[in-house]
Amino acid sequence: MSGKEGFATSGKLDEEIKRWTVRRKSVLVMDIIQGKTTVKEASQAFDLPVSEIDHWVAEGKRGLENALRVNPLDVKEQYERQIKELQQAYGEAMLELRGKKKQQNLMPSDEEVR
Repeated sequence: MSGKEGFATSGKLDEEIKRWTVRRKSVLVMDIIQGKTTVKEASQAFDLPVSEIDHWVAEGKRGLENALRVNPLDVKEQYERQIKELQQAYGEAMLELRGKKKQQNLMPSDEEVR
């Protein structure tokens, strides 16, 4: 199945979608995961950017993984953990940048060497 035809015959998605609800996105993501269609086919059929559909698939897989945990995290916990990891990475990058700047300041410039 490819294109809108496959989605229309499944009875799950309309031929012309004006608004992508959570339900419609989840049906499309499940069709992609189950191999009924590809991201490229869906992109062409529904005139959506591949990156947007890829994002939906990634979010769907992340949600599925969380749902199958013994102790699932709620959405707030997931975002807080993600924010903490990003803040930590940002802090590490800033320290590295400061170190490089300090190292540059300690090294003599080309004019001083001459």
